[in-house]
Amino acid sequence: MVNNIKVLLVDDHAVVRAGFKLLLAAAAPNIDVVAEADRGEQAIQLYQTHQPDIIVMDLSMPGIGGLETIKRIMQRDQTASILVFSVHDEQVYVQRALNAGAKGYITKNSAPDILPEAIESILQGQAYIEEGLVKENTEHPSNHDYQQIIADFSVREFDIFSLLAKGLTAHKIADELCLGYKTVANYVTQIKKKLQVSSIAELAHIAVLLGIMKH
Repeated sequence: MVNNIKVLLVDDHAVVRAGFKLLLAAAAPNIDVVAEADRGEQAIQLYQTHQPDIIVMDLSMPGIGGLETIKRIMQRDQTASILVFSVHDEQVYVQRALNAGAKGYITKNSAPDILPEAIESILQGQAYIEEGLVKENTEHPSNHDYQQIIADFSVREFDIFSLLAKGLTAHKIADELCLGYKTVANYVTQIKKKLQVSSIAELAHIAVLLGIMKH
């Protein structure tokens, strides 16, 4: 490509962003990081200011989080190219990111050369999913109902469900997502009601069964 590819990098860890830039400088000098954000709200503003060719984004961030950020950017610009670069390799995260509008998904454990390859592929109009991330889920056919309920969760419900499953209290989730405690408590009640569970332990068990979190 004649023109350099402009990238907006979104990750709440400065060390990750620095490593990403070093990797690209060595592997793909035609790819430039033109702006960086450490949370979704900032990413939306920078996207409008810099009009990058592609956004490379983490999912786990404070504030509105990655999934909601993808959704909001796609609502503003349906042609936006977004590549998720996340620690999560569970299929449910991949599907939700793609459903929100991401064009690709790779994990932070992937080989270094996958990152520039994914960026180039997406800008050539192809979706790019790291090999092995999307697979037929035949392990727990009896859990189909849970899968459907969780698939129908709003982005915020899914974020809170994931954090509850990891053992965070409502107070900690409120801090993590910059929400009021009462708002989080209402979501927790709603989530339990939808899944027909009465305890966080049951909720975590569902998350493990569906591969949303590890044992």
